[in-house]
Amino acid sequence: MGAEARVGILGGGQLGRMLAQAALPLGVDCVVYDDAHDSCAAAYAPVVQGSLADREALERFAVGLDVITFEFENVPAEAVQFLRDTGHLVHPGPLALTTAQDRWNEKRFFRDHGIRTTPFAKVDDEAGLQEAIAQLGLPAVLKARRLGYDGKGQLYLAHPEQAEVAWPALGGVPCILEKVVTFDREVSLLSVRGRSGEVRHYPLVENRHAGGVLRWSQAPALGLPDGMQQRAEAAAERVLEALDYVGVLAIEWFQVGDDLLANEMAPRVHNSGHFSIEGAATSQFENHIRAVLGWPLGETEVSPCMMVNLLGQIPDRGQILSVPGARLHDYAKAPRQGRKLGHVTITGPDMPTVAERARRVRALVEGTES
Repeated sequence: MGAEARVGILGGGQLGRMLAQAALPLGVDCVVYDDAHDSCAAAYAPVVQGSLADREALERFAVGLDVITFEFENVPAEAVQFLRDTGHLVHPGPLALTTAQDRWNEKRFFRDHGIRTTPFAKVDDEAGLQEAIAQLGLPAVLKARRLGYDGKGQLYLAHPEQAEVAWPALGGVPCILEKVVTFDREVSLLSVRGRSGEVRHYPLVENRHAGGVLRWSQAPALGLPDGMQQRAEAAAERVLEALDYVGVLAIEWFQVGDDLLANEMAPRVHNSGHFSIEGAATSQFENHIRAVLGWPLGETEVSPCMMVNLLGQIPDRGQILSVPGARLHDYAKAPRQGRKLGHVTITGPDMPTVAERARRVRALVEGTES
């Protein structure tokens, strides 16, 4: 018998790999379109190599697919629009990409839909940077409007003299300046919306970053003020509705006391949702596949879980697996300093137990980074 459905994935990194892996038990075959020679998604799906700018190759790739999705937010919106214009179903749509790919558009979108953010200003040149500093004050973060991720494309400014080198350091590209706010912690909300408009949310997750890169996540986030989960969900639903969104969407927030300030959104499955493979009733990856195919969404209840990223190199596997409740996910990527090579999820009967087990895993990870 053939597959129940065929899903195309634009991008063959670890997120594409985990989407294709989650699709297999559902009887869904995935095909990946990637410009890389060493796509790590190849372990679970055939890979068609090609450029996202090559429309003829995209059209050939799309033949026979039930739906197309993507695993990273820097897919050219023009490629998604082209596929839609030629009669192919693509979820999420190009509006989600054009909104999330440009930090200025993203921040204005949040503001226009009643979602609070840190104060921000547009910066188009060096004079504009000085005006933005005068408006917002320092410290602040100068961020390229496009193509930044994992701490790339941004500079922290604490003193006025730093502004003189910041603009050329980021390449003189359009930027925004964001006021630095003192926050209690970073949290994220993963939501999924189906074709019918059905929406489910995962519990808010607490995240810890270093150098702009996610190091670990705890699900669910503990000690939330009353109503915070509901307020985050209501905001996410406004975003999903406005974008006519289908699939998993992540919104990252700063928690400031009882308030939430939106930092950014990712129109795709997300690193802070990796815990869901072992820690949730339905993983974010399975729910994304369900959503884009128009199938009923899975339950999103979460058991105590933590996720630890493996950066640069993977510690001794035997030592990791000696930690009770630890599950290793190796992305089969070549080691490189700072590169995400895998993650470990840690489960247990309660959060104190999970936190102690995760502490042991983090000690192993930190030992390889020293």
